[in-house]
Amino acid sequence: MSAPAAEKSSTTHPVDEVLPAPRLLVLGLQHLFIMYAGAVAVPLIVGPAVGLKGPDIAILVSADLLISGIATIIQSVGIGKIFGVRLPVVAGATFTVVNPMIIIANQYGGGRNGLQYVYGAMLVSGVFGLIIAKPFSMVLRFFPPLVTGTVITIIGLSLIGADVSLIAGDTGTKDFGQPSHIGLAALVVLFIVLISRFFTGFIGQTSTLISIILGSLVAWPMGLLKFPDVASAKWFGIAEPFHFGPPKFAAAAIISMCIVIMVTYVESTADMLAVAEMTDRELSPSDLARGLSTDGLSALLAGFMNSFPDTAYAENVGLIGMTKVRSRWVVTVCGVALLLLGLVPKVGAVVSDLPGPVIGGAATVMFAMVTSIGIRTLHKVDFENNHNLLIVAISLSFGLIPTVAPTFYQQFPKDFQIIFGSAITSTVLVVFVLNILFNVVGSSKRPHSGVIGEAYEAGAVVGEPEPPKA
Repeated sequence: MSAPAAEKSSTTHPVDEVLPAPRLLVLGLQHLFIMYAGAVAVPLIVGPAVGLKGPDIAILVSADLLISGIATIIQSVGIGKIFGVRLPVVAGATFTVVNPMIIIANQYGGGRNGLQYVYGAMLVSGVFGLIIAKPFSMVLRFFPPLVTGTVITIIGLSLIGADVSLIAGDTGTKDFGQPSHIGLAALVVLFIVLISRFFTGFIGQTSTLISIILGSLVAWPMGLLKFPDVASAKWFGIAEPFHFGPPKFAAAAIISMCIVIMVTYVESTADMLAVAEMTDRELSPSDLARGLSTDGLSALLAGFMNSFPDTAYAENVGLIGMTKVRSRWVVTVCGVALLLLGLVPKVGAVVSDLPGPVIGGAATVMFAMVTSIGIRTLHKVDFENNHNLLIVAISLSFGLIPTVAPTFYQQFPKDFQIIFGSAITSTVLVVFVLNILFNVVGSSKRPHSGVIGEAYEAGAVVGEPEPPKA
């Protein structure tokens, strides 16, 4: 190797490293497989809940994958100084939008008519997101590890219900909770454990993907490996803009969707900070602003293309923590694959028809890994002689209510349900307000800037010990 080439290689940050093509492809597909179930879960939940039938739900799924692919590519590659955090961040439909979309659509007649109001509100919220991205990134000091750690923890905990339904099936059906399905999911988890324990390097890094393949092979003789939707799926297709009709606008719907954008920004901020820390890459306010702008752009595109706002996907954050692969170009491959899935419905049908227990078993590990990252972030917080433990306790209790009892707030006003009916939304609001109340108002300490790798900002960090004074 020539001296200049060696020097270039030694100075390339692992985030910017371009891995050999075979490794890029396999590692990128691993990111795809681990997030696919969560990505398609949003349209599969929203569609039936607002009164849509099979063909229209398929439109939602394809559009969701298309926008997710575009946003993921932009996040990892970047577009100038405007879009893209340039970290290994996978973008996918946020679960925060599920309840608001269902409530808004059903308030305005449900079905296609209701979705016209939903997507009208989403267009406005996308513009709103683009406008506030930069100002939002400047208030990172109000998101110390106390806040981000609590939010990341509840993201992982709240997603566990999604993988449980994949494993056990829908509650009330005759197939719910079959021991063979639960055993298959447990076997996938065991595969991940054994491969991670006894293999290193490339095999160890792809333990999740290998386990999904092995689990699918085991599911074959069980009669679970079927592809009923592949034959009827088209080879190529894209939904036309405003498939459900021209957008309609209502103030209440617009306000609700703008709240969703702000909560999504908090969720993405927590995940991007976690990725920055795991990859040893400093995250400046400008970097964060570009990442949040991409989320806003995804909402704007979703309003046109019948999709959903995107956020940084926590399960992929967990995968980075597990594999230690930091290259953003791996995530770019995942984004390209998502884009193709959105344009080639037949390929998407193959992935979507993989056995639920297999995907659910792998997702269980990834969602729990997200929770572990949140706990690790909270480990940085000083819990002595302050109210930080109380803040975490109250925030998590509010967040877990809609997770364990989805109908808990059904007697409350619809607007209240939109906010507190989401585990992530309620936790974000409670932990943010309580941190301000206890650690900012009347406190001699300044809140932390939240920028990974930067020096303490003018003194102490809220929730962390004071740095030694010169």
